[in-house]
Amino acid sequence: MAEGELVSFEKVEDIGVITVDNPPVNAMSPGVPEGIVAALDKGNADLAVKAMVLIGAGRSFIAGADIRQFGKGPPRPAPARRHYDVMDQSPKPVVAAIHGYALGGGLETALACHYRVAVPSAKVGLPEVLIGILPGAGGTQRLPRLIGPKAALDLIVSGRHVPAEEAQKLGIIDEIVPEGGLRDAAIAFAKKIADRRPLPVIRNNNGRLAEGTPELFEGTRKSIARRARNQRAPYACIEAVEAATKLPFDEGCALERKLFDEQVASEEAKALRYAFFAEREVTKLPHIPRDTPLRSTDNPAVVGAGTMGGGIAMSFADYGFDVKITDATQEALDRGMARIRANYETSVKRGSLSQEEMDKRLARIHPVTSIDDIADCDVVIEAAFEQIPVKEVIFTKLDAVMKPGALLYSNTSGIDIDIMADMTKRPQDVAGTHFFAPANVMKLFEVVQGSKSAPDVIATAMALGRKIGKVSGLAGNTDGFLANRSRAPFSTEMVIMLEEGALPEQIDKVMIDFGYPVGPFAVGDISGLDIGYDTRKRRAEQYPNYRTLPIADRVVEAGRLGQKTGKGWYRYEKGDRTPHPDPEVAEIIKKSAAEMGVPQHEFTNDEILKRLLFASVNEACKILDEGKALRASDIDVMWLHGFGFPRYRGGLMYWADTIGVREVYNQIASWHQRYGERWAPSPFLRKLADAGTPLREAKGNWPS
Repeated sequence: MAEGELVSFEKVEDIGVITVDNPPVNAMSPGVPEGIVAALDKGNADLAVKAMVLIGAGRSFIAGADIRQFGKGPPRPAPARRHYDVMDQSPKPVVAAIHGYALGGGLETALACHYRVAVPSAKVGLPEVLIGILPGAGGTQRLPRLIGPKAALDLIVSGRHVPAEEAQKLGIIDEIVPEGGLRDAAIAFAKKIADRRPLPVIRNNNGRLAEGTPELFEGTRKSIARRARNQRAPYACIEAVEAATKLPFDEGCALERKLFDEQVASEEAKALRYAFFAEREVTKLPHIPRDTPLRSTDNPAVVGAGTMGGGIAMSFADYGFDVKITDATQEALDRGMARIRANYETSVKRGSLSQEEMDKRLARIHPVTSIDDIADCDVVIEAAFEQIPVKEVIFTKLDAVMKPGALLYSNTSGIDIDIMADMTKRPQDVAGTHFFAPANVMKLFEVVQGSKSAPDVIATAMALGRKIGKVSGLAGNTDGFLANRSRAPFSTEMVIMLEEGALPEQIDKVMIDFGYPVGPFAVGDISGLDIGYDTRKRRAEQYPNYRTLPIADRVVEAGRLGQKTGKGWYRYEKGDRTPHPDPEVAEIIKKSAAEMGVPQHEFTNDEILKRLLFASVNEACKILDEGKALRASDIDVMWLHGFGFPRYRGGLMYWADTIGVREVYNQIASWHQRYGERWAPSPFLRKLADAGTPLREAKGNWPS
C-alpha cells in the first residue's frame, strides 16, 4: 500500500483483496468510499479475479462513519456511484472480513457485501441512535431483509454492539474464523464461494419482510416510550425499518436518507455528539505525560464489605479480576458476602445473568478475615463508613501491612484525601477512587488527586476505572470533589424550594419531564436519606455559615430514611418501590415553613428547573476557577454518568449553553439580589459571560 493511500487492491492468486487503511479505526472518512469503488472496479475488470475480500488494516474492519463530519454545513450530495450500490451490482462475490468493530457505516458496508466472515472477538452493530441519528446508508433497509424486522428493530433502536457469535445466530455473519488468521481464512472462504450463483444480494431478499406487522411496530413504539422520553431518533429508526416492509428498496433508502438528514442537524444529535467527544476528552490528563508507566492492578483488594464495598468487589469480578474483600468482623464479612450473592441471584432471576456466569463471578470474590491477608495485593480500595476516624485507622493499618509500591485508594465521596494520605509514610501512593452507588452498576469512577498523589498513581487509577467498565474522570481534592460538590447546590435548592411552597412530587415531575429517569427526591429515598443527614451535620460543624436544611433533617428525624424503612420523602407499599406522595411529609413541610416564616408562592416548572440547575452551573464555575476540574466538559461527563442527567441534553454545562451564558449569569445575579449570598455569581461565570465564551468550552485553572 502506497503511503497515504486509504484503500489498496492486491491480487492473491484469483482473489482480489481490498484493504482499508484509515487509522486509527478505519472510519468511513471522505476518500474511503471512493477508494472502495475504485478497488471494486479494478477487481471486476480483471478476468483473473474470481472473488474479492474487503478487510480493514489495523485494529478494526470499519468502525463507522467519521462523526466529526456530521452536522458541518449542508448535507453532502450523494456520489454518482455509492460503494454499497457498486457492491450490490458486482458480478463477482465480495466477502467482508470483520475483526474489531463493524459499526454504523462499517456494518452497512458489510451488509452490502455478499458474504461476511468474522473472528470470534468481532462486534457488529448500528449504534447511530446513540448519537441522535439513524443509519443513513441503507442499514435500516438491508438489515430487516437479512434477519427479519423484529431482530433488526432490536439492534437499530437499542444501538447495542452484537458479539460475533450472536451475529452468526442472527444470520448477519456467515462464518466465524480463527483469531489471528482472518485474512487467510477470508481468502479461503472467497475461493469456496467464488462460483456460487445467484449471488446473495440482500436488497433483493424480501422473504422476511411480511414479519413486519403493524402490531410489531406499534408495540416497539410503546415499549421505548419511557426510555426514549423526549428523543426523536428512536422513533425515526422505527419509521425507517417500517418503511422497509412497505416500500421498494430504493424508496425505503430515500426515506431513510431524508430522516437521517433531518436528525443529523437536530439539537438532540448535536448534544449527543458533544457527549460522545466529551467522554473521549475526559480521559486526557494534560499535566501527566501520556507515556507514564502504570503500576500493576492485577491483584486487587477491597476493605469494607458493606453495600459499597460489595459493589466494588463485584465490579472487579464482573470484569474477570480475582479480588479479596475483608471487613472488621467475621459477621460483617459474612453479611457482605450474602448481600453480594443476593445481588447476583437477583440478576439471574431477571434473566440478565446466567447461573453459570454468576457462579464464575462469585468464585472470583475471596473473603479474607484480616487486612494482613491482603498484604501482597497490588491495589486496595478502602470502602469503609464515611467517617474520618474510621478511615484514619484503616490507612494506618494499610501503611503498616501493604507491600512497597501498593496503590492505596479511598472510595470516599467527599472527605479530604490528604487526611488519609497523612496517616501513611507513603502519601504519594494515596488517591481517591470514588464509585457511585450502586458501585457495580453506575459507570462514573471519580479519581481524586491529593496534594501528594504521584502522577503514576493518578494515571493508574484512571486506567483501572476503564479496565472495570467505568468512565474515569479526574477531580481535585475539594469538599465533595467535582461531582458531588457541583451537585450540592442542586440538592440544597430542591429542599429550599419546599420551604417556599413546592412539594417533592412537583419537583420530581419537572425533572422527569426534563429527561431524568427518576426525580431527585425519589433518588434520595433510594440512596437513603441518612447519608445526606450525616454529611450535613459534618459540614455544619466544619463551616459556621453552612446553610442548614431543617425540612430534610426533620424528615430523617421522623424515622423516614427512604425505601429501606418504607418511607422517606414518599411512602412505599411493602414489596413495591413505587413512590407515593405522603400527607405526613406535606405536613412536615407546611409546619416547618410556618415556623421559619418563609413566604409561600406558586412555582412554575421553568423556575424549578432553572433554580436547580443554575445553582449547580454557578458552583461548577467556582470549581473550575479554583483549579479543581480540568474542563467544563469533564463536569458534563460526570453528570451524565453519576447523576442520570439526560444524555440527549449533552450535560449540565452544554445544556446551560442552549440558554446562553449571558442569560444564565443575569438570572443568577438577579437571584443573588433576591435570595442572598448562596446565589453570589462566580467571578469565573461573569468572565465567561463578558467574553461570550460558551460554558462547555471553559478550561479549569488546574495547576500545571
